[in-house]
Amino acid sequence: MEELDIYNELLMEHAYSKKNKKELDSYDACSLGHNPNCGDEIKLEVKLSEDKKLIEDMSFSGHGCAISQASTSIMIDTLKGKSIKEAKEIINIYFKMIRRENITKEDSKLLKDAMILKNISNMPARVKCAMLAWHTLDDMLNIDKKA
Repeated sequence: MEELDIYNELLMEHAYSKKNKKELDSYDACSLGHNPNCGDEIKLEVKLSEDKKLIEDMSFSGHGCAISQASTSIMIDTLKGKSIKEAKEIINIYFKMIRRENITKEDSKLLKDAMILKNISNMPARVKCAMLAWHTLDDMLNIDKKA
């Protein structure tokens, strides 16, 4: 019961926090994400370092359910300050976790607060909500592969 209370408290804290829900003064990449099943819509803005190898800042705007909003905020806290390479690795670990694949203890430490979304896979209707921001950022960071 206590774990559930902590899970709900942390999830709701992220869902309604304005810390990461804002617009950046300037950004290097921007992408829109939409989940038609739930109506979630987000706009991610990413500010990269001068050499384009580090995520200096990120923010989001938009609307959606508590899970999509919390997942987006958690993702930003987890990946801000990481290199593009590190961010891609962490995103892949997150995808594995959501797909119920085994991840190591070291991997779970890299996910930080995102671990609270581990059991979202038990709610198939909510998986897309929890994945929206992560897929949107993954697509944005893999833009070089599409050219």
